[in-house]
Amino acid sequence: MQGLILLDKPEGLTSFSAVSRIKRAASEKRVGHTGTLDPMATGVLPILLGRATSLSSLMLDADKRYIAKVKLGIKTDTDDITGEIIAEKEVNVSDNDLEKAINSFVGKISQTPPIYSALKKDGVRLYDLARQGKTVEIASREIEIFSIKLLSGLDENNEFVIETHVSKGTYIRSLARDIGEKLGVGATLTELRRTYASGFDIEACASLEKINSDNIGEFILSEEIAVRHLREIKVTEKQAIRFCNGGQLSFDRINIKDIKENELFRIKFNDKLLGIGFADFEKCEIGIKCVINNI
Repeated sequence: MQGLILLDKPEGLTSFSAVSRIKRAASEKRVGHTGTLDPMATGVLPILLGRATSLSSLMLDADKRYIAKVKLGIKTDTDDITGEIIAEKEVNVSDNDLEKAINSFVGKISQTPPIYSALKKDGVRLYDLARQGKTVEIASREIEIFSIKLLSGLDENNEFVIETHVSKGTYIRSLARDIGEKLGVGATLTELRRTYASGFDIEACASLEKINSDNIGEFILSEEIAVRHLREIKVTEKQAIRFCNGGQLSFDRINIKDIKENELFRIKFNDKLLGIGFADFEKCEIGIKCVINNI
């Protein structure tokens, strides 16, 4: 099987485990996901099957949208509710205070990722270092919060809900932690749902419980959707054969303008996606990034 499945990952399951279930249902060895979600998180998880897995690094990964529930008054070592509580404070915060605090994060800001994350320090995952009890200095990085909307104010459990649109590389756990620090009472993430990623909305996703070995074909979309943001180059039959056999395509023989250095393209013959090519200015050719389908 080959193509794309848009999965609504359930809570309590790692992204790896979700992929394993799809792999078993599809009886396909080559299966991979893009955009890892923590086990406690739910929502958009694109999964590629077969030769389409070659497209995973090429998918649009610019921005994401989330709905998050945050609890004030506690801090955890993981910055979410799955961790150990390391500090508690009384909460005396109004919705107006909360609104001002969350709005202060809109725009380009410096954010420090959580220690329990898959980022690497000297080649070692941060969460492995954290589990070993090691203290490491984590470099902050610039991210952008395009918008934050308060969906519901503080309830009796000192929890509130936000909807946020963020740039690639943003940790919502870190955002929750930093909102708590801004208010001086601490905070931790208690629920997280990704509603948009890689150009796909949650409405387009299927729940894992609905997918099985008998019906999985109904949920597999064309792999081309995963790279629809790339420009298209239509080729002749001879060019298609050449590309699929590992041959480059001369700039002079393709019908496309304003090519940029190393730009990626969808290479198509008729309505079939053959693969992905890249602009090689040194050779004035479209080189081969990957071949997905043969002519």
